[in-house]
Formats: sequence, structure tokens, C-alpha cells
Amino acid sequence: MPILDCLIIGGGPAGLTAALYLARFKRRVVVIDGGWSRAEWITLSHNIPGFPEGISGPTYHDRLRHQAQLYGCTPEKGYVHTLRWRDESGFLAEMEDRAILAQTVILATGVVENKPPVPHLADAVKCGLIRTCPICDGYESRDKRIAVLGNGPHAAAEALFLRTYSSKLTLLLVGDVALPYPTHEALIQNGIEILQIGSEAIEMQEHGVAAFCAADGQSHSFDVVYTAFGTTAQTDLAASLGARMDDAGRLFVSAHQETSVTGLYAAGDLVRGLNQISVANGEAAIAATAVHNALPRVPAA
Repeated sequence: MPILDCLIIGGGPAGLTAALYLARFKRRVVVIDGGWSRAEWITLSHNIPGFPEGISGPTYHDRLRHQAQLYGCTPEKGYVHTLRWRDESGFLAEMEDRAILAQTVILATGVVENKPPVPHLADAVKCGLIRTCPICDGYESRDKRIAVLGNGPHAAAEALFLRTYSSKLTLLLVGDVALPYPTHEALIQNGIEILQIGSEAIEMQEHGVAAFCAADGQSHSFDVVYTAFGTTAQTDLAASLGARMDDAGRLFVSAHQETSVTGLYAAGDLVRGLNQISVANGEAAIAATAVHNALPRVPAA
């Protein structure tokens, strides 16, 4: 069985950026792509450097994929269900139809959104009524009627973050949630309304979103709603190898993006830090370069 220089697991922005770098380093690299990336949720982003008119997530994803292919690295669809240390030759990754040996591995499997109680969620995200990233597009929501939908302090933190962009902010807490006193006071002091709603209170409208509050018996309308139920890091493979992670399941990495497992690197949202495409790209570049420098040199003929 041939041994790769590096196996990249994950075909989103981080995985494809790492693939681009390693292919240009003339390394033997394979990308296994599970088939979906959070980038696909982005209708139009204006905070990815180099695209002043904005770019959609799917278009950006396609460009990254095409760029990696220009250097001979075409992502392969599939899932790695087992990853283990084999011997000094490296890692053994097992898929449904084959196994792969690699001296190093870069994990770029990302996170998944914890699903909010929103009807027709995909359509609502596509038309911009429901959003998931206030850092990405809070600027586009300035001066609008904004609601943050969640079930705890994380949602409160997002509401406070968005206060920069609008004075018309409401925190929609799903269920019987009691916020810590300092958090509650910070919301009040910043003029953010707090409403308790049921799990089926959200309704999509033609030009906005409505939320019914049983406490006051009224339906409240908003121009845009940010969901803040958190994410779940896809770190099962890393956990099986004993990689160190925080309480939220995010991986700790070194300055070179190496996990606590020698030869296992990680980049993107599954790493502790900021969930941003530009950050994922940077981490992937660091990880790929570290992998290249750690492997034996192969001089040109």
C-alpha cells in the first residue's frame, strides 16, 4: 500500500487551502471530502479579503476546489470512519471501500450548527432572514430590527456583540432560561429587550421573521434573526487518538497547528479560536507548511 505524505480529512476552506499548499510543495496528498461545508450556508459575504463586492459561500468553495485541482489535487468524496496510529510509517485511515496510509494527517472536519427551532431553515438562511454569524455580516444588519434566538449566555453574548450595529435588538430565549444576573443586567443597560418564547414560536414572513411571546400575547416582528445555539465540533477521529481538547470539544494545537498527537495537525473551526474563513485559511497554510517541513526533503531531479 503506497504511503501518502499527508492525508487531509475535510474538504471545506481549511482542507482545500492545506491541499493547495501541499500540492504546490510537490507532496503526495489526498483530500477526503465528506460532501458538505458550513461555507455553503453563506449567501453573500463581504468580509472575505479580496472580494470587495462580496462572494457567496458556494462560489468561494468552488474556486478553492478548482485552485487545488490545478495542481493535481482533486478532493475525493467519502468518509473516514476510523483513524489510528499504525507504526513509525504513520497513520491508517479506514473508509468503507478502502484504507489509506499517510505519514501525517491534517484534520479539517469543522463543526456543525446545533439546529435552531426554525421552520424551513434552509430557505430562511438562503434568503437572509436567518443568519448564523454576526462577525460575518453584522455590518449588513446595521439599524435593522434584529433578534438573537438562543437558549443561554452564548445568545446573550451575541446580542451584546450586535449592539454595535443596531439599537433595535431583542434576545429571544427559547424555553425557561435563567440568565446569570450580570449578563441580564448588561442586556438591560444596553437597551436589549428580553423575551421568553416557546420552541414553535418562530414564523417566517414575506419580508421578515415573527416570534410569538406567550407572556405578553403578542407577535413581534424582526428584519433578521441570528441563531445562537452553538456548534458541535467534529472531533471524533482526533478523540479516538487521544488528542487534547477543551470542554467544548475544540482541539488544542501548537503554534504550528499540531495537536497533542505527533503528526496529527488540525485547522479551521474544530480548533479553539475564531470561526472565520480567513482564520481557517491561515491555520491551513501554517499546518501545511509545518507538515512539509517535518517530512523528509525530496530534492528535484
